[in-house]
Amino acid sequence: MEDQRGYDREEIFSKKVKAGKRTYFFDVKSTRSNDYYLTITESKRKVNGENFTYEKHKIFLYKEDFFKFVEALNESVDHVKNELLPDVDFEQYEKEDSESDYNDELKWE
Repeated sequence: MEDQRGYDREEIFSKKVKAGKRTYFFDVKSTRSNDYYLTITESKRKVNGENFTYEKHKIFLYKEDFFKFVEALNESVDHVKNELLPDVDFEQYEKEDSESDYNDELKWE
């Protein structure tokens, strides 16, 4: 049964980003009128005794807001990197992520 609110639309593109206990999903979806939007989902694994659950938060981003969103995100990240934490070597995180991606790829081969 399709979600009448349109939240369960066909995925056109999907990118998964693992970040510790969190995973981020960037999904491009289509509307009934063949327009496109992006959903950004944060999924956080929570341990509950011997079981676990996932807490999810979702943002819907429409094409008319893409530029403003990316501009604000970049400005915010630059502020943290340059003004608040100028002594942190952020390249170390890029290296960790690329090595992690490489290791994940090896597991699937």
